[in-house]
Amino acid sequence: MPIMDKINKTILNNMQVDFPIASRPYKIIADKLGILEDELIQRVRQMKDDMLIRRIGGNFSPDKLGFYSTLCAAKVSLDKVELFTDTVNDYPGVTHNYRRDHKFNIWFTFIAPSRQIIQESLDQISKITGVNNILNLPATNVFKISANFKL
Repeated sequence: MPIMDKINKTILNNMQVDFPIASRPYKIIADKLGILEDELIQRVRQMKDDMLIRRIGGNFSPDKLGFYSTLCAAKVSLDKVELFTDTVNDYPGVTHNYRRDHKFNIWFTFIAPSRQIIQESLDQISKITGVNNILNLPATNVFKISANFKL
């Protein structure tokens, strides 16, 4: 069972809200928490190994960087789910890909420098997988909320 003691909770609370942009961000966090940098790094590694942390990285607003984003949904037969999801995941602009219990059973988000590149990529995915019913639902109004989880 993963360890979620007070120190790990404090580490996660700090990392998800105010991760320092610095050459040694873990030292800054460790100093703030009153622990050694090596201990903090070991705890973060262990939480990743225990899958308490899935990913450490920045979240960017595509439109502010000149990119376009879209939500896609596809009707994929069960025998093609693996091929379809593997194909979709090969595209660097895909940020999420998940299965739902719905007639449109595979959903994914796609970010690219242009709407044309997104459409061309969706056309390629259809050609490779034989899945022709992919909905392209581009973002028209973006509403961002902060998804921070106080532990």
